[in-house]
Amino acid sequence: MKLFYCFLSCFFVVLGFSQSQTFSIRNIDLNDDKPHFGLFINNNQTVLFTSYQLNKKGKIKKYLENGILNIYEGKITDEGELAEIKPIHIDENEDIWHITSACISPDGKTLYVTTNYTNRKNRPKETFKETNFHIEKAEYKEGVGWTNFTVLPFCKARYSYAHPSISPDGKTLYFTGNIRGGKETAKGTSDIFKVNINDDASFSEPKNLGSKVNSYSGEIFPYFSHDNYLYFASNRPNGLGGFDIYKSKLTETGDFEKAKALPKPINSNEDDICFVVDASGKFGYFSSKRNEGKGEDDIYYFTVD
Repeated sequence: MKLFYCFLSCFFVVLGFSQSQTFSIRNIDLNDDKPHFGLFINNNQTVLFTSYQLNKKGKIKKYLENGILNIYEGKITDEGELAEIKPIHIDENEDIWHITSACISPDGKTLYVTTNYTNRKNRPKETFKETNFHIEKAEYKEGVGWTNFTVLPFCKARYSYAHPSISPDGKTLYFTGNIRGGKETAKGTSDIFKVNINDDASFSEPKNLGSKVNSYSGEIFPYFSHDNYLYFASNRPNGLGGFDIYKSKLTETGDFEKAKALPKPINSNEDDICFVVDASGKFGYFSSKRNEGKGEDDIYYFTVD
């Protein structure tokens, strides 16, 4: 699943949390030989995640030999499993069909998704690569589902924008991009950016989070927690291998502190991405492609003792 990135039960102490806290991790029952990533905790009740679309026979739907991805939602159980799994309900009149990550606003009224222009009615007139991603938003209508998908106004067709993640107060949207030009240009293959969501639902221009967060490598899958930490994955040098999970504190001055990698066994010598934590800070999830897993990217659940 490298394309969609760039684009064991154990105990440990995690730096950045209290040094005395102990964390327990386990591979959840949902996992199988298919990938599960692109995580977002929705109001501490459900988890959004990305996996393949399946046909009525349980086979993976494909386009040009590539599996088609969609967003699923699972209810968080008392044991940390994800139950009552179902795909997000999209208006059947919409032509959106390939989604690689998503988040929902705190009021539950707006869905933000990563998708591309392949087979889309709203393909821009500009020149763009078929592999470029962009972010769209939709509104929920009872009995219809998510509808009225529109490309966010700051998305330019020649760049990629992906992995939207909204802040707990609903006022900031973080995302991955490879924007070039001007002082907000990406340092590496992809950087973490943010936009402000104004009271009238308009957006500010994208702002690069700077060198305390971004590197000359790739940064992906941001997630902003209730205690003002930004979690993301990066394949920068000196990591344990592949993508590792990092965190950076947003200070009272509005700046981010220098990002630090989370230790083993959150990070491994394989890809570790999509770290999310609930409002209480007592539990969360992340995705990993480590050797002990069941297939591709598995979802791991952690609790804080």
